[in-house]
Amino acid sequence: MHITITGNLGSGKSTICKILRDQHGFEIYSTGTVQRELAREFNLTTLEMNQLMCSDPKYDNMIDDATARISRENRHKNIIFDSRLAWHFVEQSFKVFLSVSLDVAAERVMNDSRGEVEKYTSLEEAKKLLAARAETEDKRYKELYGLDYFNFSNYNLVIDSTCTTPENIVSVILEETKKFEAIMKEKGVFELGNQGVNTILLSPLSLYPGEITKEEKEQAADLVKLRKENPEKRKKEILVKKIKNELNIIEGKEDVIAAVIAEEPFVPVILK
Repeated sequence: MHITITGNLGSGKSTICKILRDQHGFEIYSTGTVQRELAREFNLTTLEMNQLMCSDPKYDNMIDDATARISRENRHKNIIFDSRLAWHFVEQSFKVFLSVSLDVAAERVMNDSRGEVEKYTSLEEAKKLLAARAETEDKRYKELYGLDYFNFSNYNLVIDSTCTTPENIVSVILEETKKFEAIMKEKGVFELGNQGVNTILLSPLSLYPGEITKEEKEQAADLVKLRKENPEKRKKEILVKKIKNELNIIEGKEDVIAAVIAEEPFVPVILK
């Protein structure tokens, strides 16, 4: 089985990959490592390397060609591709997008050792540079490939790492992968482009990041109790619309507030 994992910077992709390797026998193919090596060779920051790649596609082609080749030559191996665009170039894979809030992402990269090319002097600098890098990469993917990297419909599973553990995320990925494989075998959908599964699990804090008022807490008290007593109630999907890269709740606000109060790691979401 091939799993491709991509997502927001600082979302924990490398950690997830290591758990899948160490505990579940997957091999890792990381193009992020290749990209950082290129940056070091040219004595550039990762952001500067991304900007250089905008003007010269040969670096992207080097990474993309290697990803496609490895996937074709190792169809029967369990491999996880830690790559921005492997979901597009790997022919048969379960496609995972790992999201995270910008604040948590900045804290993680500040505490992570990624060498001289990715050092930050403050949390605000980390947030600013992470946002700039994401914008640069998004622009490059649209120009080079015509791909909307942040369009959740590209993926089989979108899962938020803001308020949960890597181990919990791995558990969900493996569970959803099994469902995916069952559907593929039953319907033979591999030949049709891996369609048929799309699960979105987001942190309730990413949907409702503001302070919860006393009145809202009182109104949500019964629902919080119900969700704790009956976990099945947590499976109610929240209807969300994306407006200018911001997620807006259309239906299910009360459930989101209850999930925040109950400190649930994520809620299921449907994008309108």
